[in-house]
Amino acid sequence: MFGKDELNMCQKCNLWLEKVKQLKSLSSKDLFILKNPRRVTAVNYPVRMDNGSIRLVSAFRVQYNDAIGPTKGGIRMHESVDQEEVSELAFLMSLKTALMGLPYGGAKGGIKIDPTNLSEGELERVSRGYVKEMRNIFGPEKDIPAPDVNTDARVMAWMLDEYEQIVGHSAPGMITGKPIILGGSLGRDTSTARGAFFIINEMFGDIKGATVAIQGFGNAGGNLAKFLHQAGFRVVAVSDASGGIYNEKGLNIEAIVANKGTKSGFEKVVSEGSMITNEELLALDVDLLVPAALGGVITKENAGRVKAKKILEVANAPVMSDAEEILDKKGIEIIPDILANAGGVIVSYFEWAQNMQNFYWTEQEVDDRLREKMVSVYTAIKKVQQEEKISVRSASYVLAIARILQAEKLRGRL
Repeated sequence: MFGKDELNMCQKCNLWLEKVKQLKSLSSKDLFILKNPRRVTAVNYPVRMDNGSIRLVSAFRVQYNDAIGPTKGGIRMHESVDQEEVSELAFLMSLKTALMGLPYGGAKGGIKIDPTNLSEGELERVSRGYVKEMRNIFGPEKDIPAPDVNTDARVMAWMLDEYEQIVGHSAPGMITGKPIILGGSLGRDTSTARGAFFIINEMFGDIKGATVAIQGFGNAGGNLAKFLHQAGFRVVAVSDASGGIYNEKGLNIEAIVANKGTKSGFEKVVSEGSMITNEELLALDVDLLVPAALGGVITKENAGRVKAKKILEVANAPVMSDAEEILDKKGIEIIPDILANAGGVIVSYFEWAQNMQNFYWTEQEVDDRLREKMVSVYTAIKKVQQEEKISVRSASYVLAIARILQAEKLRGRL
């Protein structure tokens, strides 16, 4: 049974697991558990559009591993979402929660639709419909969703309300990333960027003026640019889907944040620097490159042009496996996504914990706890990396997988 891969849902996950297998002895049973999601739910549900027509919406929820605790992971809306992508992200979330020492397993959700083409009413019906379909697997002690690409606190509020109507009682702990008044946590909206910022501070220490290029100027990338600029780092380039802007002397991030339109690109602030493409940004000679948009942006085709000394993966899986081999040979250190962007799930855990005990923390308390968690895990990973003489990603995976397998064995599954 355990030698077969017919149930394997994530080919990219295989590539990373095979690399870990070369470092640590993993049995066929270990690999079967790690390569296959615990539960996959795929649905097509009807949504009434404003013009009266009915549209069938495809959606997924992958609960990859629940050995350590209830599964946790965001819900994204995008027209390209498919089961393979959601499985990969759920796998990464399982590793992330284990690595960060959270009492969670990993999950991910996806709704295959472009929300920018929906009215507010249509978006609400899509959101509520998803919860109706997943009502039996969601719950504060079962599977706890959160925002992801193209979903936000408003969507979480609709989903929470739909769930509470179904179960007939208040259940704020069933979802995180909610508005503050509905039980959300202070500091949640900037938590991914704050967590990444704490790691960068540890990486560079007292070095001021290090140059940084950030691909992706959404919530995570935009807030990280602001935090780095305020701390004395020299953010020389930022970009979004429309393109980017570059100034080797450093950009005025406050001016860009204040003047950049959400859909107009960087034309309003072109006087701050010169326009560049996303591909040009990835090839800049900087101390730190931060891919903070979608995954798969650094490939074997463009990895040879990357000149950054270090890469911090704020996006999920922005560096492809075959590209990483090229970057490793060039001596470029990569801080993997399961560490770099873990601030979001850590503060989601804080939100859930506050909901479960009905006791809420100040923003400073949240920030202090986040810093402590990020720094302690980074320190542990660097220790393993140096002792084993392996990459930061390999050290992160080794630690995370060891914790998952320990939990599986204690439960008698292995």
